[in-house]
Amino acid sequence: MQSYIQYRRAHRSAEIEVHDKEKFSHAVEKALGDDSERTQETKLILSAVDSSISKQSENEQPEFTKISQQSRQTHEDVILVGWNSSEDSLNPRNFSKVKKVTTTLIVALIAFVVGAASSMDVAVLPQAASDLGVSDVVESLATGVYLMGYAVGAVLAAPFSEVFGRNLVYISTMFLFCLFIMASALAPNIGSQIVLRFLAGLFGSTPLVCAGGSVADIWDSKEKTYGFPMYAISSFGGPVLGPVIGSYIGDGYLNSWRWSEWVTLFLSALAMLIVFFFMPETFGPLILKWKASGLRKLTGSKRYRSEMELMHKDIWIRIKLSLLRPLQMSTEPIIILMALYLTVLYIVLFTFLNGYTFIYKDVYGISQGLSNVIFIGIYIGILLASFLVYPLYKYTERKMNEAIASGKTHLPPEIRLWYAMLGGSISVPVSLFWMGWTDYSSISIWSPILASVLFGYGVICIFMTVYMYVIDCYEVYAGSALTLVTFMRYMTAGGMTVVGIPFYRNLGTHWTLTIMGCISSLLVPLPYVFYKWGPQIRKFSKHAVNKY
Repeated sequence: MQSYIQYRRAHRSAEIEVHDKEKFSHAVEKALGDDSERTQETKLILSAVDSSISKQSENEQPEFTKISQQSRQTHEDVILVGWNSSEDSLNPRNFSKVKKVTTTLIVALIAFVVGAASSMDVAVLPQAASDLGVSDVVESLATGVYLMGYAVGAVLAAPFSEVFGRNLVYISTMFLFCLFIMASALAPNIGSQIVLRFLAGLFGSTPLVCAGGSVADIWDSKEKTYGFPMYAISSFGGPVLGPVIGSYIGDGYLNSWRWSEWVTLFLSALAMLIVFFFMPETFGPLILKWKASGLRKLTGSKRYRSEMELMHKDIWIRIKLSLLRPLQMSTEPIIILMALYLTVLYIVLFTFLNGYTFIYKDVYGISQGLSNVIFIGIYIGILLASFLVYPLYKYTERKMNEAIASGKTHLPPEIRLWYAMLGGSISVPVSLFWMGWTDYSSISIWSPILASVLFGYGVICIFMTVYMYVIDCYEVYAGSALTLVTFMRYMTAGGMTVVGIPFYRNLGTHWTLTIMGCISSLLVPLPYVFYKWGPQIRKFSKHAVNKY
């Protein structure tokens, strides 16, 4: 609905521009008269005005409205449509603060729902395994393949959003996601459940790729300091609070594991309706395409073209590029190390889904439902990271003002590493050692719960650091870089989810958590290393930016 309103506004903007051009043309002709020499001068002036309707100074336009010199030479008779000015209300970067915040929270809602679907099934795993006649390990495949579907879908989502815009991709994939979640609720056996869960993950992966693009569409570099954390902290509640939502479905009055899927379906349908009615289109090139079509319709001239139309690539070519470019970037040390960092954290997080039964239920004798409720501890830690947002925003603002005063226009990407450096990286191994070494029935249950709070703080700090640092390091290639990061962490986490049960069962909680703590300890220095030597590392990269 909001997209249609924007479409009409784009055409209305075209009408205003054409009217202003005609009004100016008549004024020029009246002032210059009918003299033949002046008529030629009039044509030159009107030609310049014609171009200025849609092509402002390149310095006023976002990067995506610029066109290469080669393309300009190829399309000399084309009028490139752009924003009217740096304050053009059509530009998503010029949305009001309220609209930006609302849009960001809607995107976070989508991510929350599909994230909750990845973990809610674990809350009813024993009931599902019993009903389908399989072991707990086999039933854990329902979560594992869902995450693998995430990984595969993340590779395919980006090119579609660059052709059809963000909203159409959100709505269509959410609709298909709802269908496969409903089918999962009706699955008659484990085979069909696994296949349907994979397909649900495939179509639920859209926020993993498109959400980052949506946030970047509306927030500038400085605003992103609080815009992205707003999205990350809100959306991360999905996989963490999923077990809490489904905590008493299996052994409560509903008494059926299938209700975890029905609850997911209701939440997903609600999110889809909110997107349909309230989510504006944020992909600037698509809005300029709408404006160009309005100018062509009003003037009858086919010269008006947006960059999206001039640089048009077949969807299959885009998919091919989205598959090949991440492979080409797989040797980038920044991407590989950051992907490894997130992969380790996601292995811990998603093995917790099965591991909490061993950590809390078996050790302290609490109920299945209550052991899932304890996941709230992780989210409390995630919320604590929000206290870093304002001081880091003010710090970024001060550094940016200093950079502008010295003649620079950008800050180095290393400024994004502060979330991890302010206790985020060290919090993860400390929390795992703390939880592993105090998980005894003779020690209060509050000890491992407080450790989980510290773990949540560390996870979200590192998540925000990785995403913002990679985006700033690779800019136009950020989509491909994040695709590789997403693929690696979800494919690995999906496999480890299945391994989690025998891992905890055979090694015990103490050794399992100690081993994961030791692995995460090796990665603690990573943000500090990039902060000190990041500029030198980027100089050896083929894709990273080095303009700072």
